[in-house]
Amino acid sequence: MNDDQKTQALLAWRKLLEESEIRMNPEEHYDELLKAADELERTGVISSSEWRGLVKEAGSAFANAIEGLGSGT
Repeated sequence: MNDDQKTQALLAWRKLLEESEIRMNPEEHYDELLKAADELERTGVISSSEWRGLVKEAGSAFANAIEGLGSGT
């Protein structure tokens, strides 16, 4: 995979991070982000270190979404 393909794959993951919570509850959104990150690592698009970064971002997004639900937003 070339750098452009990797960039496009990561942009697609970021789009999922930023936009999918509109259509999914926080748990579903988190699960989809993890599945997408797993697939990127499994296919060699990203390293295990990059995978950990995506998982951290997904966890932060999940925590923020849950916090927002708790405050009524």
